[in-house]
Amino acid sequence: MARIKYTVEADPETSSKTMGSELHISPKKSRELCKAIKGMRSTVARNYLLDVISLKRAVPFKKHNDSLGHKKGPMAAGRYPVNAAKEFLKLLENAENNAEYKGLDSGRMSITHIAAKRGRVIHGMRPRARGRATPKNTETVNVEIILSEVR
Repeated sequence: MARIKYTVEADPETSSKTMGSELHISPKKSRELCKAIKGMRSTVARNYLLDVISLKRAVPFKKHNDSLGHKKGPMAAGRYPVNAAKEFLKLLENAENNAEYKGLDSGRMSITHIAAKRGRVIHGMRPRARGRATPKNTETVNVEIILSEVR
């Protein structure tokens, strides 16, 4: 596995960062979830992700929304990406813990940068009848989160 670098440099004295490598979640759903929580305070983002996991709030899908139904709230098409939200919640808690370790106030942290990039594809095969096989590939995602202290 190659070392993945952050796409944005941040001030190390007022920010904390975390990265998740090769997470087994959908790249499309993770992109939409990134767009939804970027710029939020860390506490607000945590509550939002918990609501998505419990199917109370939908994530608006702006780009990957072909044949998606409308959801309640200020959006047109949306979904509930539960698995992606669980992984994002783990990363957000990790970034908050990194901020506390640095001596920053985790309650005043805001998501200044979040990005989801496609990782490698784990190739697999599913055996079928009569000696055939069908590809069963697993897509992975690399996610990076940078929290900065809001004054």
